[in-house]
Amino acid sequence: MYYVEKEIEISASHHLNLDYESKCTQLHGHNWVITVYCKAKELNQNGMVIDFSELKQKIHGYLDHGNLNELLPFNPTAENIARWVVEQFPCCYKAKVQESVCNIAIYEKDED
Repeated sequence: MYYVEKEIEISASHHLNLDYESKCTQLHGHNWVITVYCKAKELNQNGMVIDFSELKQKIHGYLDHGNLNELLPFNPTAENIARWVVEQFPCCYKAKVQESVCNIAIYEKDED
C-alpha cells in the first residue's frame, strides 16, 4: 500500500449554526490547516497515488479566502469539513482539520 499526506493552509471565515448560545454563531475567521491522507494499492500511470497539486487545487483553490457558509452545503464545523475533504477524492481515507492550535477534528472513512 502507498500512502501520501498533504498539508494545506487556508484562510477562511464561517459562522456555526448551533442550538445553544455561543460566540461562534457570529461570523469569524481562522487560518485553517487541513491535512489530507490518501492511499492506493497501485500507483497511477504517473507513478503517484495522486498529484499533490490536485489536492491543493481542489481544497485551497476552492476554500481559501472564502466564507465557508457560502461555499459548503452544511454547517461548517471542523468535523463536517473533514468529512467533506475525504469525499472529494476516491483515494482519500482521512482528513484532519485544525481551525486553531488546540482545536482539531479528524474524519476517517469506515473501511467496512
